Order: sequence, then C-alpha cells, then structure tokens
Amino acid sequence: MSEIDRLIAEHCPDGIEVAMLGEIGTFVRGRRFTKADMVEEGIPCIHYGEIYTQYGASARTTVSHVREDLRDQLRYAQSGDVIVAGVGETVEDVGKAVAWLGEGEVAFHDDSFLFRSELDPTYVSYYFQTSTFRAEKEQYVSRAKMKRLSSSGLSRVTIPVPPPEVQREIVRILDKATELRADLRAELRAELQARTRQYQYYRDGILTFTEGASVRRARLRELLKEPLANGRSVPDGFGYPVLRLTALHGSVVDVSQHKLGSWDDATGRRFRIEAGDLLIVRGNGSKDLIARACMVERTEEIAFPDTMIRVRPDLDQVSQRYLFYIWECSATRVQLQRSAKLTSGVWKVSQDDLSEIILPVPPLEEQERIVSILDKFDEMVTGLSADLSAEIEARRKQYEHYRDKLLTFEERVA
Repeated sequence: MSEIDRLIAEHCPDGIEVAMLGEIGTFVRGRRFTKADMVEEGIPCIHYGEIYTQYGASARTTVSHVREDLRDQLRYAQSGDVIVAGVGETVEDVGKAVAWLGEGEVAFHDDSFLFRSELDPTYVSYYFQTSTFRAEKEQYVSRAKMKRLSSSGLSRVTIPVPPPEVQREIVRILDKATELRADLRAELRAELQARTRQYQYYRDGILTFTEGASVRRARLRELLKEPLANGRSVPDGFGYPVLRLTALHGSVVDVSQHKLGSWDDATGRRFRIEAGDLLIVRGNGSKDLIARACMVERTEEIAFPDTMIRVRPDLDQVSQRYLFYIWECSATRVQLQRSAKLTSGVWKVSQDDLSEIILPVPPLEEQERIVSILDKFDEMVTGLSADLSAEIEARRKQYEHYRDKLLTFEERVA
C-alpha cells in the first residue's frame, strides 16, 4: 500500500468529496500593467502570458517586475494564492496556474485571476494541469482568436478535495517527479548540444582550406545565376500561395508552411521558388541567428515574402548543398554578424550585405565530396535529435499519465 492509499484509508475511507471551485474558494481579477511598465528591479509581478511560458506549478520568485510608482494601481496575490491565466492563444494556455509561495505579495495582470481557498495551492495548480480539468474547463472557454476563460466559468469547474495530508503527499510526489523529469530533459539536451558542437567543429574543419589549394575566393554576387531578390509584402487573401516565415526551419524549406496571399498568379510567379534556390531570413531578434539559410528542394507554385531574400546560385560554379554548408560555417557567420545592423530591436541584413560575403569555392568535384561527407554527419545529428526528442516526449507522456492517475480519486457518494 502506498502512502497516499494509507492516508486515504485512514482519513476518507468512503471516498473523496468533489466540489465546484466557486464553492470552496474565491476568484479575484488582477489589474492591468503592460510590458512597457516592466523594469529590472521593482514590484514583483506575474504577467498572464508568463504563467504558461515561464512558470511551473509553483513559484517563490518572479521573472518580472513593474515600476514602483504603479504600486497603488495594482492588485496583489498573497503567499498561498493560485494565479490562473484567463487569456491565451490556445485552449491549453487558458486555465494554466501557478501557486505563489513567495514571502511577499505579487502583482498580477488583469487577464488573470487569483484563486484563494483552504486547499494546498500547489495541489490546485497540479490539478489544473490534468486532462480531467482540461476537459471540464473547455466548455467555458470562448473560441475567439484569443481564447478567454472567465472567473464565473472557472467557478463551475469541479475539483477533488482530499484531506490536507493527502494533498501535501501528492504535492511532495509530483514535485519530486517534476524535478527528476527536468533533470533528465536537461541531460538529454546537453547531450544533443555536445554532439551538435562536435559536428560543427568537424564541419568547420572540412570547410577550412589551406593556402595553395585549388580553391578560389569569390563574393556571393559572383556565384549567382540571378541577382539576389527580396520578396514582397503581401496581405492575407485568397490568391497565390506565399511562404510563412515558419517555413524556414532546419535545412530544407517546409513548403507546407504557407498562406494564401492577395496576389494574382502573374505577380506571384515573379517570386516563385525554384529547385536549387536558397532562402535567407532577413531579420532576427538574435544576432547569432541572423541570415540563416534553407534549401528549396523542388520548384513549387509558391512565392517567398519580404521577410526572405532569395539566393539563386549558378550551379555551374557552386552546388546548392555546398553553398548551404559553407553559408552555415563559422567563418561565414562571422562575416554575416559583422554586416548585420540593429533596427528597432531586430538584427537585419540587406542584399548589399549578402552580396559582398566572401566564400571559398573549390572545384565542383571537391564540393560534391565535401557535401557527401557532411550529409552523413548531418544525418547522424538529425537522427540523434529525433531520438532524444522522442525520449523527452515519451517521458512527458509517462509523467502526465502518472500525474493524472495520482489526482484521480474514488468520489464519495452522498
């Protein structure tokens, strides 16, 4: 018999009471503050979006603070309160909760609620993660573009109310399981990062050429079949397919990531992607990620937007895959980062910047040999990444099954 089974047998052998949240506690809505109000040091605060992106089941410190002069305008949660997100982009986001266990009070946003009750706050927060809670809350979530959950809707959602001893034991077990899962995830990601760095070191070594080798140096503009081309801004519509920025992820353009733009076919085809092209991201918030490239594998009736620059290489001089690999190597990245300019918080590169990037160009036969080697290493790293991602996902599902089972009780019959 587990400790939880023993406690239930001792304190509630006839089953667990189930109550609506509104019957056992109260909900209070927060007050508005904006990201512009946030400062490095000030009043501890929790923004509703941070609940499902930054926090786990409980917190003792905050990741954000707001200005001191707003103190009298804000609303505060006390230690032992549960703060619940009332707004989110998905149904899964709304209703996520964090138990505030810090020593002092914390300001909370008006798109969130505090829930105050006699229940263990972390027990409540964990229960709000369960599939049972999610299924019950969904009937109260508005289906607008931004999903919303009201306090009146939350008040009607039910929760098991085991004795305090059972609540505390559940929290102890789940806290430990969460810690172990986080440690495993960190170990797996560290392993992947180590293997990736090893691959990058080897790749950079292969793409470093000695003086006197039969390798010429050329500017990117000298290796093109057509000049570099910016895409064009296009509003949503019902015309020609246009790539989304999310299509540029990994090494190959994901053509499934597109929308319909309000272009006619003739205009769209001027910006059509073709097999052999590379597409480069024009801007990024991180300088390390500026001008990352993806390869177009086949010609498609899909255009590229103004967030991308098209590179159409002269395949008689340079192969697409060699150009991709040399573009991603450290020596090229240094040149790109030197060329980048910060505009309104975004690092950007222009066609002129890219045109002047100097690249080593060996004979085509040597390019193909290099590509063959790097393809094998890339395949190994990609396979390892998939294996580790699958392991992380399997452990996540295992944890969620265990958590849901732990928070499922035999209900007391009146």
